[in-house]
Amino acid sequence: MQYFPVFFDLHGKRCLVVGGGDVAARKVSLLFRAGAEVKVVSPELCESLKNRVVNNEVFHVARDFEDADIETCALIVAGTDDHAVNKHVSDLAHARCIPVNVVDQPKLSSFIVPSIIDRSPVQVAVSTGGASPVLARLLRARLETLIPSAYGRLAALMNEFRGKVKDKLTDEGKRRHFWEEVAQGSIAELIFAGKEAAAREAMHTAVDAAQVAEERGEVYLVGAGPGDPDLLTFRALRLLQQADVIVYDRLVSAEILDMARRDADLIYVGKKRDQHTLPQEDINLLLARIAKKGKRVLRLKGGDPFIFGRGGEEIETLMQEGVRFQIVPGITAAAGAASYAGIPLTHRDYAQSVTFVTGHLKDGSMNLNWPALAQPHQTLVVYMGLLGVKTLCEKLVEHGLSMDTPIALVQKATTREQKVLSGTLGSMPGLIDSTTIKPPTLIIVGEVVALHKKLAWFGGAKTVGNV
Repeated sequence: MQYFPVFFDLHGKRCLVVGGGDVAARKVSLLFRAGAEVKVVSPELCESLKNRVVNNEVFHVARDFEDADIETCALIVAGTDDHAVNKHVSDLAHARCIPVNVVDQPKLSSFIVPSIIDRSPVQVAVSTGGASPVLARLLRARLETLIPSAYGRLAALMNEFRGKVKDKLTDEGKRRHFWEEVAQGSIAELIFAGKEAAAREAMHTAVDAAQVAEERGEVYLVGAGPGDPDLLTFRALRLLQQADVIVYDRLVSAEILDMARRDADLIYVGKKRDQHTLPQEDINLLLARIAKKGKRVLRLKGGDPFIFGRGGEEIETLMQEGVRFQIVPGITAAAGAASYAGIPLTHRDYAQSVTFVTGHLKDGSMNLNWPALAQPHQTLVVYMGLLGVKTLCEKLVEHGLSMDTPIALVQKATTREQKVLSGTLGSMPGLIDSTTIKPPTLIIVGEVVALHKKLAWFGGAKTVGNV
């Protein structure tokens, strides 16, 4: 995080703006809206600032900047067209630890001014760290369409009832659940429809009927998809942002975890080969134990929880323990890896079926049904099989597939670190020795792999190999 986002309370505080042009005028407008007492120092003023002076909205000092101007100021903005003046103001402010913004010069600034969506008391600030103000404005415009103006009225109504709810529901978790119901339920819809009186009456009823009994916990079994956070489902994102506890696997990216509620507890239970943070049976019981304490537990798994995700084992335990649960499917690793590598899993000219298998090694060999897998016009997808690639190639050839059958290894699929190693069953054992490729890696075998170089579209991918 390049900048720490904060919101200043400037009501009644003296703020200095150095400069009198249109750029300075825009900053003056924001400061005035925030309730600041604005002092403008500049020999000349643009028309909009002249009007503010006439209306007694700002105090104008008609001269060049002097060092004493910064005294007793809570915040300073330098917006002149003279770099030397801007730098001098910046140096003085930094020396006195006064927050300073030099317009369009982040290196001289101790803070930057974001693009703002104002739904007072709700405010949303968007920043690119000064890298691209235009992009920040575009993002703000997008958010403007997603955040109705009525959210400000909803926030004001919720604030009105905060004390009553706190008195009725002394437990913090129960209060949070109550407010989530308000913000996402019928009361919010009444506000959006302009029926504020009805919304206030409904709030009174909701507070009077607020449950004080012990909350029942629940487990959300959620597929996080193959890696790209944009591939999360809407439902997964919604639950991710309301869960009290997140129990997550090794394949869940940091970008996805960043979407969780900031105060959610994160519990890592990831597994590597022969390195299990917790045995699966303990994970099953952990989910049930936390939910029984009234918590909403989100079990976050890479890919889809029901495709080599052991989700079935977890919900068996939850059912035995009498714990409520719901399941949110995710884009499985096979679908994500194949799509981003430009390899269709089925194709009417090459493959009329697709088979998913797990490639865990056992006793030095892969325990698979080789005759069933070594079939023509079929795509084979192998999960967790990187260590057994050589055995896989040998066994498929031994059971009838041609050594020229295409094979691809897709590493970190759907991310900017995606890497595709392509070859044939005959060449892959040699390629794997000369190329660095690491888990998580998915293996795809079949004639459809030959389409990879023709159909590859994902700009972040790197391809090596000879197919």
